[in-house]
Amino acid sequence: MIKLTMLSSAEKVKGQGVASAYRELVNLLEERYTNEIDMQINSFRKSDITHYHTVDFRFFLSAFFKKKRGVRVGYVHFLPETMEGSLKLPWIARVVFYKYLIGFYKKMDEIVVVNPSFIPKLTAYDIPKERIHYIPNFVSKKSFFPISKGEKESVREKYGIPLDKFTVIGIGQVQHRKGVLDFVEVAKQLPDIQFVWAGGFSFGKITSGYEELKKIYDNPPANVKFIGIVDRSEMNACINMADIFFMPSYNELFPMAILEAMSSDVPILLRNLDLYEEILDGYYVKKADNQGFIQAIQRLKTDEAYYEEMLQAAKKGAAYYSEDRLAEIWYAFYQGLLTKE
Repeated sequence: MIKLTMLSSAEKVKGQGVASAYRELVNLLEERYTNEIDMQINSFRKSDITHYHTVDFRFFLSAFFKKKRGVRVGYVHFLPETMEGSLKLPWIARVVFYKYLIGFYKKMDEIVVVNPSFIPKLTAYDIPKERIHYIPNFVSKKSFFPISKGEKESVREKYGIPLDKFTVIGIGQVQHRKGVLDFVEVAKQLPDIQFVWAGGFSFGKITSGYEELKKIYDNPPANVKFIGIVDRSEMNACINMADIFFMPSYNELFPMAILEAMSSDVPILLRNLDLYEEILDGYYVKKADNQGFIQAIQRLKTDEAYYEEMLQAAKKGAAYYSEDRLAEIWYAFYQGLLTKE
């Protein structure tokens, strides 16, 4: 039996994709491999493998005790360049934290990335390529799945969304990086369509552009509703009440919200970011700017055949990133680490 320790503080801050990815993996291992893996959370016992999900300083200190920690696995959810536009920090704090972040990753024996586009970026920080492994995110069909028409109507009533309105949902922290301003601008050009954003200011006033975003958050256009940070247990219902999932982010790794929407049978509209090409190509509608987003939403609303085509594309994406496939990949990865040792 593999003695595996998970170290994470991701769930202390609500509304983060990091927490969702962590919870999905923990649930998966608990359900599938109780006889093969002895897993403990945030314990500092002697382990075969210690999987670091967050970069807390106390976790970093524990990494120096190699014999007790076993194989040290670091989960890369962000890099310095992906944090730009997320938090407003003094330049010296940014420099220190970014240096610490890379130092943390370098201390690991093995690194797991959720997007292959980050492999060359990590090697540029002098982390050997052979220590970097790509394992994508996934979501469980037990957590995210289609619901009935009646259930959808109940959710819309709960959030004050008209039953007859074509509805677009965006999910994530309210940040410039997430494209929230573009989400609102697109909504202004489509007044007959309802737009909903699920998410808030997980990091409060240190969020980059907080003042500007808070004004819009508090006084949105008539057809835009910010419903705040939604508990993960309620997120499936929120996604299901929408007709389209729309995320105009400028910078991402592998957003859990996209997988959650695909698993809930909702068509996906995203900005055509290079980092999506390798992991999501063929599963979503891609556009470059607000005009493209507007045209795509209008077509999805009026062209039933096109809507069905993109719905099927989303379903294919959900099948590819299913928990069944990823369960085998994770178990083989952990086994391989012990063989490697």
